[in-house]
Amino acid sequence: MVDFLLARTAPLPLDEAWRRLTRWERHADAVPLTRITVVTPGPTGEGTRFVARTGIGPLWFGDPMEVTVWRPPADGEPGLCRLEKRGRVVLGWAELEVRPGPGGRARVQWHEELRVRFLPSLCDPLLHRAARAVFGRALNRLLRTP
Repeated sequence: MVDFLLARTAPLPLDEAWRRLTRWERHADAVPLTRITVVTPGPTGEGTRFVARTGIGPLWFGDPMEVTVWRPPADGEPGLCRLEKRGRVVLGWAELEVRPGPGGRARVQWHEELRVRFLPSLCDPLLHRAARAVFGRALNRLLRTP
């Protein structure tokens, strides 16, 4: 199991940073070889479920997730979204937090605990590096693209 924390400061208001992070379909544009399907009707809130399907052709895996905490930022207060991974292969959780940052900017944190079933703990250092690289790049792209 790996645990990582990514933090960024973006020149965005809180509500715009939140919107960019929690439009789930947009994550497919930021994570290579991935498609996102939202399974439940909108709007997003606690109980929303979606699946990130990653792979090429017949070689793929699904990463079903459910929103278990949904507190959008309001009145200058931080926003928090917690996702529980419900799959057979990828397990764990992710928390996306948006809070006021310096100079009126948004401070964003992506904290994730990730476990890949059947992957021995010997592989954790490689998984940690790969996850930080992929999700760090995704976070940058999500915040940069309207």
